[in-house]
Amino acid sequence: VKKSHVGLTIIRDSTINHPSFTDRAPKLGGLVEFYRSPDRVSWTPTGINVPDYPKLAQLWWQQIGDVNSGAFTPQEAMDRLASEMDDIMARMQAADEASKTYGGCGPRLNPKVDPAEWLGKPNGPAAKLANEKEQGQTIAYDDLIQRWTNK
Repeated sequence: VKKSHVGLTIIRDSTINHPSFTDRAPKLGGLVEFYRSPDRVSWTPTGINVPDYPKLAQLWWQQIGDVNSGAFTPQEAMDRLASEMDDIMARMQAADEASKTYGGCGPRLNPKVDPAEWLGKPNGPAAKLANEKEQGQTIAYDDLIQRWTNK
């Protein structure tokens, strides 16, 4: 049970049904409820929620390396990462549609659209601010203490 608490990798029903997991359930964002529900057996035949984690994970580390070296900005790296992942998942989708490589549960990509289409939609991203990082302001320590004590 201890290993499952540390790594949150549930192997046995007896582990997830242990009283200690009942106690922790409110802090685990639905994990306990999911593993205790009948939906836990409704996973796809791929067994994972990332279609090919090793194939996609290596792209992440390549982009991080390029950012750390200064070769690309974080935004450029994330744009490249998204594009490369889309390319790989499109190939995975084609293979799955042609020969059920992923048991019929391979990725299914949506058509590409202009990112601006998502702005302003409910739960969509916010538009980039003109000044993403304002200049910091310094306040004298004594003034700060005075503000706190006057409340």
